[in-house]
Order: sequence, then structure tokens, then C-alpha cells
Amino acid sequence: MIQKSSSRPRFTATAAIVTTLLSAPQLFAQEAAKEQTLLDRWVLDGGPTMLFIGTAVVAFIALAVYNFMSLTKAKFCPSDLQAALMEHMTECRVRSAIELAASHPSYLGRMVAYSFPNIDATQPETLGRDQVEDAIADFTNNEARKNMQWINYISLIAQASPMLGLTGTVIGMVNAFGTLRTAGAADPSQLAGDISVALLTTLWGLINAIPCIICYFILKNKYNALVAESVHTAEELLNAAVATVNADTLYAKIPEGIAV
Repeated sequence: MIQKSSSRPRFTATAAIVTTLLSAPQLFAQEAAKEQTLLDRWVLDGGPTMLFIGTAVVAFIALAVYNFMSLTKAKFCPSDLQAALMEHMTECRVRSAIELAASHPSYLGRMVAYSFPNIDATQPETLGRDQVEDAIADFTNNEARKNMQWINYISLIAQASPMLGLTGTVIGMVNAFGTLRTAGAADPSQLAGDISVALLTTLWGLINAIPCIICYFILKNKYNALVAESVHTAEELLNAAVATVNADTLYAKIPEGIAV
């Protein structure tokens, strides 16, 4: 009797393990069925319009990643280039500054290489500041057309996404009224599919549009801030050269005893 009682726990444990192993595939199948049901309920039930909305979502993510990678200080106004250009301009080595800027692919480098050739040594008091500032403004306008187009595409997606959602809503409602006309009665089970199309497309259109609007203004402000920093740096470089050229004249205007 003692041996039989000791074998029962082992048999019970073995049976439990076998039962668990046999039922495991069924449990995984049930979980997969639940996931598939959620996918159908929240995405696939939206109908063909969800294909266009999904394309808009993918395009928004790609554009957002591209713009955030492009709008960095290192690509617009790197600190090492600022220091090197300031050293050249403080010593009035304008040609060396232009050559250094032309070899650098950053926004500031291209701006300096484009605008500083307008520096006029025959105007020692200003070094042709008006011509340089006009060249800087012309450069920023030309660059804005190229850089802002990728940011503006996000604004386009933000405006198109609700329209795509509205298109799906209209399609769903048209199908719902068509079902009512065919069935001749308001059967909820027959209308559920068409109503889900109408609501899901509107939902996903808004889900995509709202982040697009937020991201658009963030990227636009970031671009404007980087451009403003680059322009300010170019003006400081020009001011440094002007101050060096007119150093003697500036000190001559200071009354004796005040200068340190």
C-alpha cells in the first residue's frame, strides 16, 4: 500500500505535464486568433481606403525621420567651423575663410562661400555690408525652397489624411444605405460592417493627421532656428573683420584717459 500511494503523485504530475503539452498548441492558436481578430477589427475592417491611409502613415514616418536627421546643428552651423572662420575673419583673411567655407558641406559653409565674395575692401568702414547681407538673404531664400519642401510634404499629409478618412466614411455610409435598401429592414448585424468602415477610416485619418500637424510645426521652427543661427554667425564674422579693419579709427575716437 505504501508503494502504490507513492506512485500516485508521480503519475498525477506526469499526466499534468502531458496534458499541458497537448493543450499548448491550442492555447497558442487561441492567442493568435485573438491577435488576428484585433488586427481585423482595428485595421482590416476599414476596407480598401485603409490602404491609402496606411501609405500616408508610412510616408509621414519616413519624412519625419529624414527631416529630424537632416535638421541638426552639425549640418547647419557646426561649432568647429564657426571657430575656424572666426579666426580667419578676425585677422582679415577673407580669402582663406571663403576657401575653408567652400570645402565644408554645412549650411554655414555654403552661405559664407556664397556671400563673402561680395566683401569690398574699398569700403573699409563697412566692407560692403549691404552687398553681403543681400547675398545672405538670397542664399537663404534659395535654400528654403529646397529644404522646406520635405517639411511641407508633412503638412500635405496632415491635410490629406482626414480627407482619406472622410472618403472611407462616405463609402461606408453609402454601403450601409445600400444594405438597408436591399434588406428592407434595419438589421444591426448587416449594418455593422459598413458602419465599422465609416468609423475606422475616420479614426485612422485623424490618428495620422494630428501627429503630422504637430511634427510639421516642430520641424518648421527647428529649421528657422538653425537658419537664424547661421545668419547670425555670418553677421558676427563680418563684424569681426570690420572691427579689425577699423580698430585704429575706433580707438582714435575714444577720449584719452577712458581707454583701458
